[in-house]
Amino acid sequence: LAVYGIEKRFGGTRILRGVDLAIEPGERHALIGPNGAGKSTLFNLIAGGARPNAGRIDLFGAEITRLAPAAITRRGLARSFQTTSVFARLSVFDNLELAMAADKRIFPTLTARMTSEISDRIDDVLDTIGLTALRFQPAGILSHGQKQWLEIGMLLVQDCDVMLLDEPVAGMGADERQATGELLQRIAADRTVVVVEHDMDFMRAFATSVTVLAAGRVLAEGTVAEIQSDPRVQ
Repeated sequence: LAVYGIEKRFGGTRILRGVDLAIEPGERHALIGPNGAGKSTLFNLIAGGARPNAGRIDLFGAEITRLAPAAITRRGLARSFQTTSVFARLSVFDNLELAMAADKRIFPTLTARMTSEISDRIDDVLDTIGLTALRFQPAGILSHGQKQWLEIGMLLVQDCDVMLLDEPVAGMGADERQATGELLQRIAADRTVVVVEHDMDFMRAFATSVTVLAAGRVLAEGTVAEIQSDPRVQ
């Protein structure tokens, strides 16, 4: 994933000011910085939810700057949001099936029949996110952390290679935060994971590389140790 000179304005306010970012396959990358730094805006631009005023975004060497979100997902990138977007009245399994139905590579139409291959894929994801025992329970009864895991599962069933997760441990207790970190470590074994995060303990335990945004600009980049020792970041 590569971002070149990204600029974004809302009215007369410049939110992003010439941001460059390069993330290699297999990285666990954290995007950190104060509120209003432009982190979620950058995620939104990468995922196709908005268009930059200037700059270019590449995925696997091909430009995706002005593609629609669904087209970007088909190319292997998916994102989650700060607020979970699971369907509370549907079962955990149905939420995952519906996420797969959004991928026309798997379900050409919404009325396509479930195949054993698709069912097995959902079963594998349920095992990965630790919700197998709750597969037929309504998503609305899940804890906050479990809803986050389900939303991560809804990205996994779409077979994405790059995952953008916006504050994946926000609002979690210590146990759920620990379990989420372990889940993301497993996920990152064969895909690239990029997180926006304010929890610095989680960031230190999870990330292999870090970008710090401040006032819409890249302030610093490097390993966790390099970022922690950078006087500008301190």
